Amino acid sequence: MRRSYLLLATTIMLASCSPKAAEDFSTAGRLAKATETGKYMYAHQDDLNYGHTWYLEEGRSDVRDVCGKYPAIIGFDMGRIELGDSLSLDKVPFDYIVKVANSHIANGGIVTFSWHPRNPLTGGDAWDVSSTEVVKSIIPGGQKHEVFMNWLKKAADLLESVNGGNGIIFRPWHENYGNWFWWGGKLCTDEEYQSLWDMTYDYMVNERGLTGLLWAFSPNADVDKEGYMSRYPGDEIIDLFGLDAYQYGSAEDFKALLKDRLAYVKELAQEHEKLYALTETGHEGIPEEKWWTEVLDSAIKDTGISYVLTWRNACDMPGHFYGPFPGAACEEDFKAFEALDNTLFLDDINKR
Repeated sequence: MRRSYLLLATTIMLASCSPKAAEDFSTAGRLAKATETGKYMYAHQDDLNYGHTWYLEEGRSDVRDVCGKYPAIIGFDMGRIELGDSLSLDKVPFDYIVKVANSHIANGGIVTFSWHPRNPLTGGDAWDVSSTEVVKSIIPGGQKHEVFMNWLKKAADLLESVNGGNGIIFRPWHENYGNWFWWGGKLCTDEEYQSLWDMTYDYMVNERGLTGLLWAFSPNADVDKEGYMSRYPGDEIIDLFGLDAYQYGSAEDFKALLKDRLAYVKELAQEHEKLYALTETGHEGIPEEKWWTEVLDSAIKDTGISYVLTWRNACDMPGHFYGPFPGAACEEDFKAFEALDNTLFLDDINKR
């Protein structure tokens, strides 16, 4: 399952001298090509599920409403699939998620899935950090191991229903150095965390045969280069190095943070021959009218990331948005962002 970024880049360079039919149009190949050509794909969480003022309108997208193009990549979350619920934690029917995810792939797009599962020990949500025994309880030998293996089965069923599980960027156990999820930094040991990854990968790939998944490791940005690797699951598992980094202070501080963190993510990714991306980012409410061109692109345009994902536009919380929508103060700037030579949307990645 180990994928080599350098091998992918070499393949792409060779393909550039051949007929376009020889181009690697796989998810990994297209991500590698974005990096190789100095461009990055734009991704938006839940883009086809709902928007700033709407919910479950098939084919609708806030991004498309603004700039006329869909994102190249769309993010979805599987939270509550583990309970067998029909609705996700964001109140979207799983049947609908599967439908629009498959539609986006059929149209040439890429999808990524995160997972915010409930706390299997306490019964709370993913943000229930009242116990430091949760991960220990679900890895082999733990009291909740069988319960959690059933949860993994339900998660695998969902992933398999989307393009057979092929070409999906799967991003579990993210932001693992923070202390806001039950798998976070102070909630389990490094060894327990790595065992959680081993167990997840072994079930999904070796037992269920989902060999087409691309596995993303995406810590939060509150670590240095050495800390980033302290919980790394290993090259045999991981395909893509990610980073989750949000703006909470000034634009200048945020740009400095991204430039510093993405520099070492790039170094590590190249050292381990992996793809790399800014797997979550944004500024809630986007108060800067030119945030897209003067803050985000300014910080990431020369980093070599393959994609950037901004978080969702909640339809039930007016101030909770991270993407554009018609009437937003940043609307015109997002159009300028889309028009940049280095940004890639769905139409752009379908050009061969």
